[in-house]
Amino acid sequence: PIEMLYTIVPLVMILGLFWFTARDQSELLSLENDQQQTVNVVGFRWAWGFNYLDEGVYTIGLPVGAGTTNDPATLVLPVNEKVRFELTSPDVIHSFWVPAFLFKMDVIPGKTNVFELTPDKVGTYAGKCAELCGVDHSRMLFAVKVVERPEFDAYIAGLKAKGQTGTLDTGRTTDAGQAPDERTL
Repeated sequence: PIEMLYTIVPLVMILGLFWFTARDQSELLSLENDQQQTVNVVGFRWAWGFNYLDEGVYTIGLPVGAGTTNDPATLVLPVNEKVRFELTSPDVIHSFWVPAFLFKMDVIPGKTNVFELTPDKVGTYAGKCAELCGVDHSRMLFAVKVVERPEFDAYIAGLKAKGQTGTLDTGRTTDAGQAPDERTL
């Protein structure tokens, strides 16, 4: 009887934890397709790029400590508007993590991972790659700046004025023989 107790109790505990995890995960990852913004996050060795798909513009950063600036790539989002994130990578596995959003998701080559969230507080939040992806992984930082809608519109207009229109290479797979119509990182 004692051996059965040592077998059945842990099994019940594991099944209970699995059920709660599966229930919560499917609720967190559900997509309603009613977003106001869609951002394609491109993780590449060893920096980040952001394609604002609805506006047709992009921004790209350098690894922190590279070149003459220590500013990470910045993702600007409007406050209180649902954003769909499409995560892609042209090279190795990365992980898009913004601790203040309490959410992390892997960025996998050849696969698009998607999630939605609504930033509800204006501010600047730190983000980083949470997957050991190579020699400069520790420099793969970014910032998320949540702003009011007029400031977001001005930011998008500034990207257009700089000529940053179109999209970055996302690492998405294409049909054989077709070249993607995207800029190369």
